[in-house]
Amino acid sequence: MKATALACLFLLLSSTLTLAATPYQGKDYSGKYQCTGKDAHDGDYKAVVDLMLDKAHSSGSNASYRFTMRAEGYGLYRGAAVGSGEMLAITFANEDPKTKDYGTGIAKVTVGKDGKVSFDKFYFEPDYKGGNHGTEHCIRN
Repeated sequence: MKATALACLFLLLSSTLTLAATPYQGKDYSGKYQCTGKDAHDGDYKAVVDLMLDKAHSSGSNASYRFTMRAEGYGLYRGAAVGSGEMLAITFANEDPKTKDYGTGIAKVTVGKDGKVSFDKFYFEPDYKGGNHGTEHCIRN
């Protein structure tokens, strides 16, 4: 039993060390984005998103980002994003917890013919106004 537990611990530690030692080799989508959105409850809105790659927590083709969004009339949202290839998963929460304005989104990143990076996101908010969803189109400056 002890030998099995030690073998499992060794495998866990060696895989963790290997993961940590692999430098990030994917694309960096960091930057400031101008966004337009359509919220199921609140309608059209505009926002500015900042994505910042966290190289210390990115590895191989897997990216980790710090995420902030300032939405006109709604305030500041903070969160995180993880990416693989052209896909991003994004969590976000309004700084005012009383709003219950938090959720998760999935986004596809594209590069236009003009070379501009953009992403299109679908999001879900389980508790905002009884449940909510929406879309955003964001273009990097």
